[in-house]
Amino acid sequence: MGINSNRVENFSDPEAPLPPGLAMQMPPPLEVHRVCLPPPKTTVEKLRHRLSEIFFPDDPLHKFKDQAWLRKLILGLQFFFPIFQWAPNYSFKLFKSDVVSGVTIASLAIPQGISYAKLANLPPIIGLYSSFVPPLIYSVLGSSRHLAVGPVSIASLVMGTMLSETVSFNDEPILYLKLAFTATFFAGVFQASLGLLRLGFVIDFLSKATLVGFMAGAAVIVSLQQLKGLLGIVHFTTKMQLVPVLSSVFHHRDEWSWQTIVMGVGFLALLLITRQISMRKPKLFWVSAAAPLASVILSTVLVVCLKSKVYGIKTIGNLPKGLNPPSSNMLYFNGPHLALAIKTGIITGILSLTEGIAVGRTFASLKNYQVDGNKEMMAIGLMNIAGSCSSCYVTTGSFSRSAVNYNAGAQTVVSNIVMAAAVLVTLLFLMPLFYYTPNLILAAIIITAVIGLIDYRAAYKLWKVDKLDFLACLCSFFGVLFISVPLGLAIAVGVSVFKILLHVTRPNTGVLGNIPRTQIYQNLSRYREAIRVPSFLIIAVEAPIYFANSTYLQERILRWIREEEEWLASNNRSNLKCVILDMTAVTAIDTSGIDTINELRKMLEKRSLKLVLTNPVGSVMEKLHQSNILESFGLEGLYLSVGEAVADISSTWKSQP
Repeated sequence: MGINSNRVENFSDPEAPLPPGLAMQMPPPLEVHRVCLPPPKTTVEKLRHRLSEIFFPDDPLHKFKDQAWLRKLILGLQFFFPIFQWAPNYSFKLFKSDVVSGVTIASLAIPQGISYAKLANLPPIIGLYSSFVPPLIYSVLGSSRHLAVGPVSIASLVMGTMLSETVSFNDEPILYLKLAFTATFFAGVFQASLGLLRLGFVIDFLSKATLVGFMAGAAVIVSLQQLKGLLGIVHFTTKMQLVPVLSSVFHHRDEWSWQTIVMGVGFLALLLITRQISMRKPKLFWVSAAAPLASVILSTVLVVCLKSKVYGIKTIGNLPKGLNPPSSNMLYFNGPHLALAIKTGIITGILSLTEGIAVGRTFASLKNYQVDGNKEMMAIGLMNIAGSCSSCYVTTGSFSRSAVNYNAGAQTVVSNIVMAAAVLVTLLFLMPLFYYTPNLILAAIIITAVIGLIDYRAAYKLWKVDKLDFLACLCSFFGVLFISVPLGLAIAVGVSVFKILLHVTRPNTGVLGNIPRTQIYQNLSRYREAIRVPSFLIIAVEAPIYFANSTYLQERILRWIREEEEWLASNNRSNLKCVILDMTAVTAIDTSGIDTINELRKMLEKRSLKLVLTNPVGSVMEKLHQSNILESFGLEGLYLSVGEAVADISSTWKSQP
């Protein structure tokens, strides 16, 4: 932890005359500026400003300023219902693009909806219901032009895992369905509340590192769970950990069906090949988009044609025709499992919200428009509330379907309406056609969809850039694999919170030196050309000073001073006289921090060392002033910059006899 000593020989004691060559290079004397207080504000004004910065950083109401009441009414409708913003300018040209993209994503949404419902241990028809009502709600309330709404793999997995740990979907199917709808309701309430109260920062605790590990772990578990369908196993574990799943696969080898394996592996290979084709040639996006529906049709035809010759291939069976039946009477608001429904709803709500907003913002940045995160939360929340009352489970924006939607040329959310219309036709007229659809094709579709969640490149980047983020990623990944999906997520969030606490309680500090022939002071360990200023120790604190880190900062500053004095003594340099605390990066301070600075000043005074503060920001300066601590520092205790402090104090020393 030593201090950089390079080029220190260029400085001499400030009381001695400078060499002629160096004197020519020194900058002219600096004018000393007074450190000003921020403009006075009342407590109410401060509170209003602070709340505005916390909850309204984007100033969403700026468009309403200086507008007539009729214009404000129109802007209000556009603000709460984005459909009023784009609908007046909608054209037939845009409609043609939206129809093409809507039909394209419908070909993907129908088989995925059925598959993801099975993943959540729900009847397959629920997946189709969830691909009909929510997209219609989102098309009115959503602000993303490219977000394709429907069931997603991660939320389906988490819901299925959490509910099946307590309630068996085989033994108590009605209760399980009630809990799924109730969890969806609470997910929607939670999401809409975050948007209404502008508390979107809550989901920021799911860091990118956490999600990378969580999604990779979930993708592995989901893929292994699909071995049940690919191998034709009847008695399979309901657990979601790596060891029980693999044990179940090999303990039931007698149930493996070679017909199912051959057909399942063949269609899985076909789907993976089409996925690779679309990834390598984005213009051929339609190949992977159409592949799931084409596989469903082809596998169904094969089963029908070979049903008299091939036995043991399990099929979906009968799916009821008709529109979504109302399910508000099935919401479970009292009973022993209410807490489970609430917990499941909140966790799936957070995950689906994170995925939906991230996907929406990704495609918005590609087309240079903005997605309002809080409005998206309200839109996704309200569509899940409506969905819970119309036989739907948790839905959000799917990355795979949104990518297809974008590549297919979607211009507005009308593509969601077109997709919903295609699902409607399927619900009304085509359901009998799915009777002979084999379960193996659903397993293959799920594996193909979730395999893209394993982002090894992102994990490698985390390792290169931030080892602590990589640790959070690993904790999330292995937690999901070996413990459980919810606990794995909780462990990862805990690691992320620990990282935040570590940065808060153990902030960075560093010793600054002067860049020759300038008034710039930078970290000695970073800039080899920076040199010490004789008799001065300049310490930069790079964090707010709070009760949580004030004791650490005091100990660390005293250590810097001790190391500096030891180095000066061992190199026969001039004694240390002044410690400058650069507060440029100290964005806030509390009473504990103020007390720490005051105690540090008193300790240094007893050792004949002067403590000087430089460049405190407005809020810090105001609190220092109100605490009356500045009076004890005197006229030479507070400066606008490190350069002014060094120049002024040095000139004072020179003028002394």
